[in-house]
Amino acid sequence: MKPTLSPGSLGDYPQSMVRAHFNPMGTTALVTGASSGLGVGYAHALAERGADLVLVARRQDRLEALAVDLAEKYGATSTVIPLDLSLPDAVPQLVEDLRTRAISVGSLINCAGFGTYGNFVDADAQREMEQVAVNVGALTALTHAFLPDLLKTAISHPHGAALVNVASTAAFQPVPRMAVYGATKAYVLSFTQAIWYETRRTGLKVTTVCPGPVDTEFFDVALNHDAAFGRFLSVDEVMATTFDALDRVTTPLHSISGTQNAVLARFATLAPRRAVVTVTGRMSAPGRTG
Repeated sequence: MKPTLSPGSLGDYPQSMVRAHFNPMGTTALVTGASSGLGVGYAHALAERGADLVLVARRQDRLEALAVDLAEKYGATSTVIPLDLSLPDAVPQLVEDLRTRAISVGSLINCAGFGTYGNFVDADAQREMEQVAVNVGALTALTHAFLPDLLKTAISHPHGAALVNVASTAAFQPVPRMAVYGATKAYVLSFTQAIWYETRRTGLKVTTVCPGPVDTEFFDVALNHDAAFGRFLSVDEVMATTFDALDRVTTPLHSISGTQNAVLARFATLAPRRAVVTVTGRMSAPGRTG
């Protein structure tokens, strides 16, 4: 019979590979961007593990339909809050709403975000600023607002509290024609890694998820599928990557979905910056054939 391993008695096993099942049962997880794509995937995965949900996105009808689905499949209770996170007062409104309802957030999944495609000089300035507001501003404000709750949950529910910030493989290098998107995701990666360090002894599971292109509505919003590099991942593949990370004793700094994506991200961190941005620029060119 194999002995039970604890973080203080791991012997020769790397802590990053030892399992510690993420169990949010009895807690509430807040998922942004919950009306489609990865947000829906995270809502299902968390409900399946026993969490109740706070579902945040702009489209109320989709959130309400998702809440019904989660209740029927898993018995989860969902609080639906339609909200446009690009607005400056969105996060304070959300915080006040949850305080009024006496809802404590045990896990936070910052999944809301979008990208645009095209040369920056031709971009709609307002749309680019909305991108920064959602991808950076709202994510930062939400993390700051709910981190105290997450840390309390980490104490009361060991292995049951998490902060997951969704970035992208775009975080590892500049991305011509998606200049603002790549920069916002680089911020998410750097920011979350710093929070990982600051909270590393609290029991809170913190990681950045960095998928490549995923088969969701993202590229419809970006208005151009030339923005995609490589094979499209499924939502289920990204969920598997995320929860593999959360199920470890030591949560990794970041998790990349897809072997090819991991190789490309590694190349981007090791190769000369000029070479990296040149390759990325060619890969993002309109109408490229490969």
